[in-house]
Amino acid sequence: MTPYYSDAYVTLYHGDGRSVRDIEGLVVTDPPYNIGFDYGRGGYLDQLSTGEYAELIAATCRPPSVVIHYAEAMFPLADAIGQAPERCVAWVYNGHLTSRQWRLVSWFGCSPDLALVKQPYKNPTDKRVAALIESGSDGRPVYDWWHFDQVKNVSADKTAHPCPVPRPLVRRILEVTPAALVLDPFTGSGTTLRAAKDIGREAIGYETDERWVSIAARVLGQEVLGLTA
Repeated sequence: MTPYYSDAYVTLYHGDGRSVRDIEGLVVTDPPYNIGFDYGRGGYLDQLSTGEYAELIAATCRPPSVVIHYAEAMFPLADAIGQAPERCVAWVYNGHLTSRQWRLVSWFGCSPDLALVKQPYKNPTDKRVAALIESGSDGRPVYDWWHFDQVKNVSADKTAHPCPVPRPLVRRILEVTPAALVLDPFTGSGTTLRAAKDIGREAIGYETDERWVSIAARVLGQEVLGLTA
C-alpha cells in the first residue's frame, strides 16, 4: 500500500486499521466508542453489533496496546482483547456540560513506567523533601491520574475533526511507555502520530476517512519544535 504521507518518523496510510495486527509495535489509540457518534469516517457506522465491535477491537487493539475509552466500556474491551489491563490511569478533564469528567487509559500486554515522568515536589521546604532534592532528585513519579484539558474550539491543536484527544495526553502515554514503533489504527486527525514525531519516535497510522487523512498529513508536515529523543 502506498503511504498517503511519510517522513523520517511517521507513515500515514489511507486504509483499514486492522492492518496493525500484522505489524510488530505498540498500539496507542482512541478507538470509535460504538455509541452512534458521527465520526464522519468515510461511511463508518458507529453502531456495530456487540460481536462486530468485539472483532474490530480484537484486531486493532491487540497487545501490546494502550487504549483510551470510557471506564465502563473497558470491561468488554478487555474480553475482546483477551486479557485484563496490566495498568490503568485516569485521564481527568473539565467537561462541557459537567464540572469534571474522566476516561480510562489502559495498558494491555505492557505496563507504563510512571517514574519516567517526574512531577515537582509539593513541599520543597520539608526536611525529607529537601534532603531528596539535595541528593539530586528532581521530583516524584507522576500519579495515576492525569489532568489534560480537552481539545476545544479555541485550542491551538483544534482541527475539523469532531473529537480529537489532546496531544499532551498522548505524549504522556508515550513518555511512560517506551516503544521503538508506535501504531494507531484509528489515526483521525493525527494526534498519536504527531505526538510520536514530536519526541522522535517512529509511528505508523491508518485512517479510513480521507478527510481526516488529509488533515493528519497537514498536521504531520508541520515543523517539529523542541524535538527530543
